[in-house]
Amino acid sequence: MASRINTLLRYGQERSPRYTSYPTAPHFHAGVDAAVYGDWLDTLDRGKPISLYLHVPYCKSLCWYCGCNTRATTQDGPVEAYLKVLLKELTLVADRLPGRMTVSHLALGGGTPAILNPSQMDRLMAAIRERFDFADDAELAIEIDPRHFTRDDAQGLARNGFTRASTGVQSFDPAVQRAINRIQPYELVEAAFNRLRDAGVMKINADLLYGLPLQSEDSARASAEAAAALNPDRLAVFGYAHVPHMKSHQRLIKDGDLPAAKARLKQADAMEAALTACGYSLIGIDHYARPDDPMTRALETGTLRRNFQGYTTDKAETLIALGASAIGQTPQGHVQNKADVRAWMLDVEAGRLPVGKGVAVSREDAMRAAIIEQVMTYLSVDPEAVAACYGLPAPQADLEALTRSGVVTIESGRVIVNPAYRPLARLVAAAFDGYLASSEARHSVSV
Repeated sequence: MASRINTLLRYGQERSPRYTSYPTAPHFHAGVDAAVYGDWLDTLDRGKPISLYLHVPYCKSLCWYCGCNTRATTQDGPVEAYLKVLLKELTLVADRLPGRMTVSHLALGGGTPAILNPSQMDRLMAAIRERFDFADDAELAIEIDPRHFTRDDAQGLARNGFTRASTGVQSFDPAVQRAINRIQPYELVEAAFNRLRDAGVMKINADLLYGLPLQSEDSARASAEAAAALNPDRLAVFGYAHVPHMKSHQRLIKDGDLPAAKARLKQADAMEAALTACGYSLIGIDHYARPDDPMTRALETGTLRRNFQGYTTDKAETLIALGASAIGQTPQGHVQNKADVRAWMLDVEAGRLPVGKGVAVSREDAMRAAIIEQVMTYLSVDPEAVAACYGLPAPQADLEALTRSGVVTIESGRVIVNPAYRPLARLVAAAFDGYLASSEARHSVSV
C-alpha cells in the first residue's frame, strides 16, 4: 500500500489535461472562426444523428469551488435576455445545416440550466423540436441544483421529455458545505431526487468531489455512502481543482483548509471503496454506474465514448454546442463559442455564429485522439492497431518511467494501465499527446 501511495504521490502532482478532447482546449485558436465553422456545418452528413449541448451560464448563487463558466443572479431578467439570444443562435445554426437533422442526445449544462423556469423551458424545447427531430431512444439530460428545484420544475422537465437529471451533491459534510458556500442538507437533496422520480424523470446522476476544504477521509466516505443511499443510476467523483489564478472566486477558499496530496488520495480511495461496496461499477477514471446501466454495458461492449461532457454512451460524431463558452465538435474539428456573454450576444444579434476559437483536426490528431480516448476510457490501448485504422505509423510515447514504476505494463504492444494506478491514466494519455511538450497551458494536478 505504501509503495502504491508513494507512486501516486510522485506522479499525481504532475499536471496534465483532462482529455475531454484532443487537441485540448489550450490549442484552440482564433483561426477557426464563424466562416470556418459555418462551412463545417454546411457539409455535415444529414443522415447521421447529432448531439446538442446548450450552455446556460447562470446560477442563483456562486459556489466557491466552481470551475465552470457561470455567474450568479437572483433576477429573472438576465436569464430571460439570455434565453432570447439562445433561441436566435439555435435558428442561426439550424439554418446552416444541410437539412433537418435528428438528435440522439441533448444535454443542458451550466451554470444551472434548471434556472430556466417551466415556461422558459417550454419555449426552449418547443424551439428545438421545431428545428430538429429526436431519435426514438434519444436521451435528454439536464443539470439541476437541488437547493432551487421545485415540484413544478420537475414536472416541466418531464413534460418536455427529459429522461436524465444530474444533481450537484459535492459533499454532505456541513463544515465542507460552509467552506464552499453550498449549504444543502441531505433531506433537501433527497427531496429533489423524489420530485424527479415522482414526475417521471427516473435516470438520476450525482456529482461528488474530493479534495475540498475541510474535507477528511471519513467525511468523503460518509458523503459517498449517503449519495449511494439515494440510489442514483450514476455518480461522478472528481478531484477539486484549485485554480484561483483562473477562477477568482476560488480565492475565497482558504489554502490552509485544503487537504494535502496524500489526504486527497486517501479521500478518493475511500469514496471508491464505498461506492463499489454499494454495488456500483467503476467507469473510466472517475465515474460509477449500476451494473445494469447503459454506461456499464457500453464499457463492456467497447462502445463507451468520452467527449466534452465526460463519459457518454452517445455515438454521434457531431456535437453542436449553443450558448456562451459552449464547446462542440464536428468531424472536421472542435469549436468554442465566445465565453463573454455580451460578446456572444452581440454576435448572435448581428446574425453571426458566435465562434471565439477552435481547432481543425488532422488525420494524425484524430489518430492520437482515438488512442487517448481508449486510455482514458478502457485503461488499455494497442497504439499500432489504432494507427493502422488511420493509415499512419503509431506515435512514439515515452512510457519507460511509468512502466518501471508499475503504472503501466506493455503486453504484445498493448499499453495497459495497472488498475491500482487508474488515477494516473491522464499521465499515460499525455504520453501520446503531440502538443503537450510545446504547450504553456497550466493544467490541474493529475490526481
